[in-house]
Amino acid sequence: MDILFKPNISASETNNSFLLIAGPCVVESREIVFETALALKTITDKLKIPFIFKSSYRKANRTRNDSFTGIGDLEALEILADVRTKLGIPVITDVHESAEVELAAKYVDILQIPAFLCRQTDLLLAAAKTGKPVNIKKGQFLSPGSMRFAIDKILEAGNDNVFITERGSSFGYGDLIIDFRSIPVMKQWGFPVILDITHSLQQPNQPGGVTGGQPEMIETIARAGIAAGIDGIFMETHPNPAVALSDGANMLPLAKAEKLLENLLTIYRLIKVLDSTKQ
Repeated sequence: MDILFKPNISASETNNSFLLIAGPCVVESREIVFETALALKTITDKLKIPFIFKSSYRKANRTRNDSFTGIGDLEALEILADVRTKLGIPVITDVHESAEVELAAKYVDILQIPAFLCRQTDLLLAAAKTGKPVNIKKGQFLSPGSMRFAIDKILEAGNDNVFITERGSSFGYGDLIIDFRSIPVMKQWGFPVILDITHSLQQPNQPGGVTGGQPEMIETIARAGIAAGIDGIFMETHPNPAVALSDGANMLPLAKAEKLLENLLTIYRLIKVLDSTKQ
């Protein structure tokens, strides 16, 4: 299936690569955003990987009241808009309430529905009605088949530019697990399916109120997803995850991004060759 977004490579090259959605969890500062975006643009231009920059302008889903939520909506959105114009990179960000959708849509190219909110009808409809592409992250509490109803809400609002992101399922109180059967289940509807290789390794509900993670498993999860037929990779990355203000425990260090993507491209292209021999 063709990927809907071909931002930094030609159409003839798209089938040789998966889509990458990547960036720091939240806009912490202009410096962190531009350092990360420029590094990822350099890598993806070199490897000819279609790339969308991701960062949340605000984090509404936080365990503790004293957790960092953002630097201010307008300031963060203006930084994201500058990434679009100055670096020529499409940008995606989360929206959390229907009232904020119209504002966010003025600054970014793609709207993302967080996993916990994927059943919020008003939010889905508001995002769809902007005409922007919509990425719906699958709820940790939903079966893959249930995501069809979320997609239908977008379609029924007159927007067919939608894709789905798998990000793991709740496994007890403090862990997530990926059921890779979800990939072919969700691909059958004809929309791109993305695998979030960092949030899928979260360990939520930790005693200290800060989510844990298993970043050492990122490449393992990503390799399995490529083999299962995903259309794209979603990952959060940061120059120094140890000091990141959100989700640092499961982010990929930016310095490791190029090698990871090289390895995944090799697997992706081998799978494409294998698939072509079956036709």
